[in-house]
Amino acid sequence: MIEKIELSWLLSFHTVFEERSFKLASEKLGQPSSTVSRHIIQLEETLNVRLLERTTRRMSPTEAGQTLYEQSLPLLRSLDDQLEAISDQSDKVSGHLRILMPDLPFIAQQIASFCALYPKLKLSCETGLVPHQGLLDGFDLVMQFGRGELMDSDWVAKELIRWPSVIVASPEFVERHHSHLSFQNLPSLPCITTLSALQGSPWIFKDSRHSTKVHVTSQYRANSANMAKEAAIAGLGMAILAEPSCQKEIHQGTLVAIELEKTPEDLVLYAYSGKLKYSPQKVTALLDHFNFSDLFNELD
Repeated sequence: MIEKIELSWLLSFHTVFEERSFKLASEKLGQPSSTVSRHIIQLEETLNVRLLERTTRRMSPTEAGQTLYEQSLPLLRSLDDQLEAISDQSDKVSGHLRILMPDLPFIAQQIASFCALYPKLKLSCETGLVPHQGLLDGFDLVMQFGRGELMDSDWVAKELIRWPSVIVASPEFVERHHSHLSFQNLPSLPCITTLSALQGSPWIFKDSRHSTKVHVTSQYRANSANMAKEAAIAGLGMAILAEPSCQKEIHQGTLVAIELEKTPEDLVLYAYSGKLKYSPQKVTALLDHFNFSDLFNELD
């Protein structure tokens, strides 16, 4: 079947799918609308299936069109990356760099300074804490926070920066629950957790061999360290935070560091890249550019 399909047809289909317009797709591709339309028709006739529903007001993909786009997108992007790598064998950093990362100032500063060094580089960056499975294939580099052991993945993980973690609560909360503040009682105490980031509700603690997970009780969940800190200050429960992000509050007395029998795992920022024998120069250069050694500011 593949010998019957031309790459230009797939490129036209992908562009029309993303732009939801033949006119916009033709402008993006630099081709006449008639050419783009003919490519779609040829692709549909070859596959013997309708890929796009066209009306006078709107255009939408059929189920077959949605499936074709999702299944072929990683292949086209991988092919594009390999062609870029082959065409540019020098040490120049160029091409299209796609990144998924948390929306944090200190990361943004590093990426901005990197792009300033390489004007031929094209950047597409999406921010988020919890990339869902399948989305990763659309990116060259994914930066994500983690605690404890890494889950099995087809990606190579590199540690960028590590912060010690601390359990904190308001002085009023500590006074109210002081007789029950122990590792054994942790599941029954009010806690503040993430909604879906960092594996959600299990709190992870250091152990001699493997991390220990504790499923805690939580009525306040949010994928935000700032919200967790403010909730802890308000006395809604205990929270695990990166130590630099709450040092000021501990010093001022609005938060109290709670020491239990086990220490919470460090918060680590990882960079995930694909398992290629030779990583694209743009990814390698960015990883080499990152320097967080002087980072002492808060995470917020």
